[in-house]
Amino acid sequence: MQWYVIVGLIIVLALAVAGIYNSLISLRNRVKDSWAQIDVQLKRRFDLIPNLVNTVKGYASHEKETLDAVISARNKFTQATTPTEEMESNNQLTSALSRLFALAESYPDLKANQNFLSLQDELSKTEDKISFARQFYNDTVLMFNNKVQMFPSNIVANMFNFKSEKFFEIEESSRENPNVTF
Repeated sequence: MQWYVIVGLIIVLALAVAGIYNSLISLRNRVKDSWAQIDVQLKRRFDLIPNLVNTVKGYASHEKETLDAVISARNKFTQATTPTEEMESNNQLTSALSRLFALAESYPDLKANQNFLSLQDELSKTEDKISFARQFYNDTVLMFNNKVQMFPSNIVANMFNFKSEKFFEIEESSRENPNVTF
């Protein structure tokens, strides 16, 4: 009779570990999926940038430093190989784009250009989508990290080498208003 109780406890424990393991796998996959959604929007923004830069170049060609910063940030994004590198290069690109849009305020002809307005609108919509996707990603990372760090699932997470994921945060410099001087 004692053996039945021991075997029963082992089965219950094994089922609990399997359940926790499966929930960790599910959450990890949701984190990867939500990152992929961010990646799609970042690539969309990435594809719009050359058209925007070329449009601005026609009106503000002497603002080479700002245009070069956008191009440089875009190129750095293409070289990113990990989500962390993509997050960092995205922050630099966001900062450069905000300086570009602030610069455009000083050129009335550019602000009235239909191509520029259309590109600006597309980028604005894409930024909204990126913001929503980042929020969803961070919510998913929070759930996963809670599962990895809280008892008793942290025991299973440590047994199977699950590690906490990094949140998608903006750099401190991106929180500041862009400084554009003429």
